[in-house]
Amino acid sequence: MSGTDPGLVRTDRQEAGHGRRPRELPAFTLARSRRARRPRLTIRPDGSLQVTLPLRAPERWAAELVGDRLAWIDRHQGRVLALRAALAERPPLGGGRLLPLGGIPHGVTLVPAPKGVRRSRVVHDDLPEPVLRIALSESDPRPPAEVLEAWLRGNAREAVARRVSLRARDLAVEPRSLAIRDQRSRWGSASRRGAVSFNWRLVLAPAWVLDYVVVHELAHLRDFSHSVRFWSLVRDLVPEADAARRWLRAHDHELRHAID
Repeated sequence: MSGTDPGLVRTDRQEAGHGRRPRELPAFTLARSRRARRPRLTIRPDGSLQVTLPLRAPERWAAELVGDRLAWIDRHQGRVLALRAALAERPPLGGGRLLPLGGIPHGVTLVPAPKGVRRSRVVHDDLPEPVLRIALSESDPRPPAEVLEAWLRGNAREAVARRVSLRARDLAVEPRSLAIRDQRSRWGSASRRGAVSFNWRLVLAPAWVLDYVVVHELAHLRDFSHSVRFWSLVRDLVPEADAARRWLRAHDHELRHAID
């Protein structure tokens, strides 16, 4: 999971350690943003470090911010690198890797499609130990992960649409459109024009987590802030909202890279 630490630079920072040799700063890239109002540290998904500065901020602020946040960097960068290492050790799709669907681990197997079938497809065997069988057609050039993603997106649309229909009635709102997307950092969004969109990877999460995200976005059609009133509205309908937020933070990396 990537992390971001916005922080004010202390330009009068003093070296710690009373004579100890200063620690060498970790490598980082520097970016500038018109929207930035203060320096910001970001740990990217690959574990690299980026400092974003306002357009007119002096370049030395970047090094000063990194020096002031060494403990934060160690903690979050170490976590990201550990997650990447764990993902790299997984078996491949069809080679023993389990894939969550609705929060339930599913086996994934690769089998040849029957002769004459031109497109690969996924068959969901809802057994005591459920399996997703990817039937690969010789005439379909798509790799297994692409076939699986297309199937998961279709399931996500159905699952989200059902939940949106139910929860829209609970909230007395009428979304104008629903989209299933592949947002890089969000699980859902809502516009003032009544459009809502959701990340297809939510279909991998437990149903109660998906329900929370749906309620969160629909609640924005009544309150576009994250005010006390907004959170009260969300928690009234989803008492486990805080647990769902924690679950998404803990499993963010796993969901976003589930079929890599």
